[in-house]
Order: sequence, then structure tokens, then C-alpha cells
Amino acid sequence: MSSKQKIMNRQAGFRVLILVGVLILLNMLAGRFHKGIDLTSEQRFTLSTPTKKMLKELPEVVYVDVLLDGKDFPAGFQRLKESVRERLQSFRDASGGKIIFKFRDPFDGVSEDGKAKVFSELADKGVNGMNIRETGSDKYSEQIVFPFAIVKYRDREQSVKLLENHLGYTPLEILNYSESQLEYKFASAIRALLRPDKPHLAYLVGNGEPLDWHTYSALTSIQKVYHVDTVDLSTGTHIPIIYDAAIVVKPQRAFDDKEKFKLDQYIMKGGKLLLMMDAANAGLDSLQKNSEEFLATPLDLNLDDLLFKWGARVNPDLIEDLQSNRIPVVTGMVGDQPQVELKNWFYMPVFIPTSSNPIVRNMDAIMSNFVSTIDTIATPGIKKTILLASSKYSRPTMVPARISLSMLRYAPKQELYNKGNKPTAVLLEGKFQSVFQDRLAPDFLRILKDSMHDAYRPVADSEGAVIVVSDGDMFLNGFNPRTGPQELGYWEYDKARFANKAFLMNCLEYLTDKTDILESRNKESRLRLLDAGRVKNERNQWQIINIVIPIAALLIFASAFIFFRRRRYGAH
Repeated sequence: MSSKQKIMNRQAGFRVLILVGVLILLNMLAGRFHKGIDLTSEQRFTLSTPTKKMLKELPEVVYVDVLLDGKDFPAGFQRLKESVRERLQSFRDASGGKIIFKFRDPFDGVSEDGKAKVFSELADKGVNGMNIRETGSDKYSEQIVFPFAIVKYRDREQSVKLLENHLGYTPLEILNYSESQLEYKFASAIRALLRPDKPHLAYLVGNGEPLDWHTYSALTSIQKVYHVDTVDLSTGTHIPIIYDAAIVVKPQRAFDDKEKFKLDQYIMKGGKLLLMMDAANAGLDSLQKNSEEFLATPLDLNLDDLLFKWGARVNPDLIEDLQSNRIPVVTGMVGDQPQVELKNWFYMPVFIPTSSNPIVRNMDAIMSNFVSTIDTIATPGIKKTILLASSKYSRPTMVPARISLSMLRYAPKQELYNKGNKPTAVLLEGKFQSVFQDRLAPDFLRILKDSMHDAYRPVADSEGAVIVVSDGDMFLNGFNPRTGPQELGYWEYDKARFANKAFLMNCLEYLTDKTDILESRNKESRLRLLDAGRVKNERNQWQIINIVIPIAALLIFASAFIFFRRRRYGAH
């Protein structure tokens, strides 16, 4: 071999080493720095501004323990795992490395006897496993999967559910929906852990509001995020403004003017209110064991003028909706055994939110029980947003009205249910005006100012928010005498889980949160399905483009490379 050839070989080897070194360096940089361009129309890979602001201001490291790991994952869970990894990577980049995460299998290295203990410990943290069954022609397997993460900050932690349910969605749509909510779920958990103190809520009582096993699920969930105090509206002089929001649930007795004045002035001072009320005396409990009917009557809570001033009116009626929950009904007897069937009970509408408001956007179905319609009033300066409404196959029935199970014996005529899309939950926002304006005696105003050191406010100090829901039962959970209180939103007859708890928590977060993290719930991950017709007609064309053309291009490049190499070095 000539000396010139040796020099050329050394140069070629040197170039190869440089190329390998550059590739290693690029991989190291790519592993540390992640930059990309989000070309999706819904900006699914871009963090929202409130989320990025919160992450940049993190005072200390946040640890995320992702339990979604294991061997032989189904394809859907593997995709969710990669989506979680990508989202947490974007969180880490935005925070300057203050988000540290790892994936692990909770059962890794745990004996069969120890798995029960692990399962129980995770359940105490709100982490529940899913039993995944896979069947094939020659195998059957079961696997426990935990689609959860645990976010830890200092000595506090909070669980995050990664896989959601959504009524009427296909498995692929559920997966896309779950991926679209990852930013909100992680950001909301981190924000809750960062708060030096929980927001304060007032659960108002004094007018027959429930405070028993039927409020157990809701109050237990709320107390994980908020400080909750019961405040008796029938005593005291006012609702302290230290409370970020107040809740009124299913009052049974009318509010007198003193109680209304306390509510009114709490809103005028900047307070927020979630009001979940009934406008009719009706409920499943009214259908006694030996009775199949009852008379639903109006429930006058003396709040009409207050709500009218704020921009809403809850009507004394009941919605009948073909999109409804099912109840067990005795349809006959076989010997001495009753035959029971589940039939749709039109007075228990199931609401599927369609609003773009972050409180309910992309939310699963919400169940109700004897719900009324809400009218919005043209009130200057007050913005009204419909959060929930009945389906298009519904109609209102004025009360008093006879409610009877006998209506279930006949198939409903769809053409009669033609007055749908009636609002049942409304968000009111703006600078509210007092309903007591020009109605208070001068002596009372003087006493209020001099003795109570509290000036009357005819107009709100700042913009506020009131959420009115025309169903108090939406806050209440079921109760089983054998097992105790059930989860809010659980319907035992169908073994279905509705999004009542998520709706409640989102309402409270909207009223109390000042960081706008809830905006990240607006994201959606759209399914871009292939055109079946074009797939059939253009199949051969795209097979050629995707298979033949790349191979041909590679062969042309290789041939050209060999040709020019021989031409260059052959002359020597």
C-alpha cells in the first residue's frame, strides 16, 4: 500500500471518529435540551401561559412518582405512558429542571403476600388499580395497572389520576381525552401543593341544608383541598369575608330578609357563591315502598328577588328528559318473586356538557335528580354562561304535578319531548348590585355603620361570581345501609360513575383560584381519522409513495456515491 493511500485511509478513519463524536455529542445535548415546534392546530404540545408562569416560579424541587410502569403493557397504556413522559419532560424544561420524575411498577420486587399491603397503602392515597384482562387464541393473562402519579412537594403529596372515563367515548377517544388533560392535572396538583395555606370555604347552614352521610363524599373531597367551616346563616351578623367562597346546598326552608341580607352583602364585599338549590319538593324518597306516585309541589325559598337582581331565575318546574338515569321497577310477578327491570326515569336527567367554559369543557356526564330550568335575566354588567343544559329530547313540567311510576309502563313518544336544551346550571359574573338598594331604613343603616362598624354596600366592591345549579342533589352521595356512604356520582343500579365530583371541584376551583390554571382544561386532543374512501381508492398509490420511492431514492444515492467515489479515486 502506498504512503498516499495510507494517508487517505487515516483521514477517512479520522473523519469517521469525528462523525461518531458529533453524533454522541448531539445525542447528549438532545437528552438534556428539548426544543420543538408545535404544529398542531390545538397546540396540544404547548404549555399554557399560567402553567409556564407557575413552573418558572417554583421555589423548590417537585418530585413526581409515576406508577404507570410494568412489563407487557397493553398498547393503549404504553401510549399513555409515553404521553405522560413527554408532558413531564415539558414541565421539567419550563421549570429549569425543578421537576424530577420517575416511572416505577408498585409491585416490582414485591411478593404475592406483600401485594395486598401495597394495594391497601395506595388505596389510602386515592390510588386504585385496574385489572386488565387479555385473551388470545392460546393465552389468557391478567395484570393490575395503576394509571396514577403521586406528586410530592416538601412533606406533602397528592395523587393524580392519569386515565379518565368518559360516557359514550370509544377507548381511543378516552385515551386522547386523558392525554389532553395531563397538563391541567399535573399543574393543578402542583399548584395545590405550593399553596402556603388552603383556601377557606364556608358551608352555610341554618335553612335545612344537609350535613350527614349524604354529604360525606363531597365534603371529604373538598377538605383535601380547602379549609371548610360550617357557618350558621341564622346566627351572627354577617358572613366573614375571610372565606374565599360560600356553598349553599339543598336548603329546605325559606330565607328571611336578615339571612338574604348577609348573602347579599357577602357578594357585595367580593365573596363568591355556589348555590345548589331545588325549586320543587320532589325526590326518589317520595316514592315509598308501597306507593308508586306522589305530588311534587313548589319549594319557595324566598330567593327569587336576590337571584333576579343577579341575573337568574330558577323556575318552579321539573325537567323530563329522555337522556336520563335508570331505576329498578317491578314489572310483574313470577310466583311470589317480583320481576325487576331497569328503566329510564325521566326525572333524573343525565347532562353531557357542551360549554367551552373550563369548568365543564370535555367533562364526562353528570347525573341529577328532579332538576328545574333556569332563566337568565338581562342584567346590565353581568355575564351569563350556561354550564349545564338538558338534552334536546326534554321538556319542563310545571309544579304542582303528579309524579308516578306508571309512566314507565309505556314507551315515551319522542315527538312530545321537543322543548329541550333548558339551562340547569349558570355562571354569573360581573359587578353585582344589592337587592336591598333603596329598601333599607336610615336607622338600620346608621346602626350598621356605628354599632357594627360595617358600611352597607349597594354595589359590589369588585367583580364577583355566582354559580347557580337548580338541583341540590347533585352535591349529595348515595348511602348503602350495608357498606355506608357511596362516592359522589356513583349510581349503584347501573354501577356507573358520573362526573358530579369533578363538576363540584371545578366550580370551587373556578371561584377561588387566582392563577387561571383551570384554563388548561380547555385543551383537547383531536382524533384525525383517515378518509375510508380515499384509503380504498388510493391504497396502491400511497404504498408506492411510502415504500417504493424511499427505496429507489436510497439506491440512486448509493449508486451516485459509488460512481463519484470510483471516478475520484480511480484516476489515482
